Amino acid sequence: MSAQLASLPRRNDISWLDRIHSFRDGLLANPRFQRWAAAFPLTRPIARHRAAALFDLCAGFVYSQVLLACVRLNLFEVLRAGPEPANVLSARLALPPEATARLLAAAIALRLVERRSGDRYGLGPLGAPMAGNAALAAMVEHHSLLYGDLSDPVALLRGTARNTALSEYWPYAGTDRPDMLCASQVATYTTLMAASQSLIADEVLDAYPVGKHKCLLDVGGGDGSFLAAAAARAPDLHLMLYDLPAVARRAGARLEKAEVGGRAQVFGGDFLADPLPKGADLISLVRVIHDHDDARAMSILRAVRRALPDHGILLLAEPMSGTSGAEAMGDAYFGFYLLAMGRGQPRSETQLRALLQASGFGRMRMVRTATPLQTSVLIAHPQT
Repeated sequence: MSAQLASLPRRNDISWLDRIHSFRDGLLANPRFQRWAAAFPLTRPIARHRAAALFDLCAGFVYSQVLLACVRLNLFEVLRAGPEPANVLSARLALPPEATARLLAAAIALRLVERRSGDRYGLGPLGAPMAGNAALAAMVEHHSLLYGDLSDPVALLRGTARNTALSEYWPYAGTDRPDMLCASQVATYTTLMAASQSLIADEVLDAYPVGKHKCLLDVGGGDGSFLAAAAARAPDLHLMLYDLPAVARRAGARLEKAEVGGRAQVFGGDFLADPLPKGADLISLVRVIHDHDDARAMSILRAVRRALPDHGILLLAEPMSGTSGAEAMGDAYFGFYLLAMGRGQPRSETQLRALLQASGFGRMRMVRTATPLQTSVLIAHPQT
């Protein structure tokens, strides 16, 4: 090994660690070494694990389509009532017996379904959380658009792809006048955001006690789902919401339905161009900043700073790049999702802190959430 390391190019800008990595890469790319590692007892488990991980990368789309089939066939809801034999499932799913057997075998392999006693099938550890969860089901359905847009990822990267389905789904991403969007143009994505908000709101509200504030302004607040959840946690909290005019009108109706309209104010406008309303000592940006490039993100953050009193607080919540244990989510999933959407980028805590610093915020701290994969929370105080 030492002789091979010594034979690597010696340049002043190549560290010993770089040389070791180059040596490792050469070994792993060598077919003879791959065969030896797969056969040698001490390296066999590692070789098999890495082969399985690489295959999962290749087969990931197929796995996601198995999940989509389960959602569209309502399999998790059927099994929620209890285990069933294959013939009953075949009738309930309106599938031929052979197709039912194929789907169940795939779902078992993916831990969505489990075999039970008496030749029956029940929910698996990954299928059980899907049962009765409209938000997760909506996200699984929504990903059909993303997969279509990713059919030619190189074209996306080179900027030669035609209009993507996601850019049309999120119409504000492709217009310079989002405040002119009509009700029909915002309805679909606002409904999806409302459904998925249930996955996020409790995480954020468990992490940060909004009840210690007098007034919360939720910027980009959608249909008011997050505000409604905050209102339930803090009965004395005054509520304000700011979003595009067509979205704000939906939020007003949503907050009235939640019976908090009496302590809520709804404002419509374009936060990239119009001033935000003042009066809140807590302003939240929930899954907003990662939808925008740095220039637009700083424009939003500066608008928030202008609207906040010196004693106020910004609560920024979104999935962050570089989150420990969720690295693939940040840079791989959100990196390409936002690329297909046509605007925005995942950012790390360090990058967000830099944007906040440049926008007039000083003291900052991360607040631990139960599931950082879904969202992280960064608290920032205005710089005075």
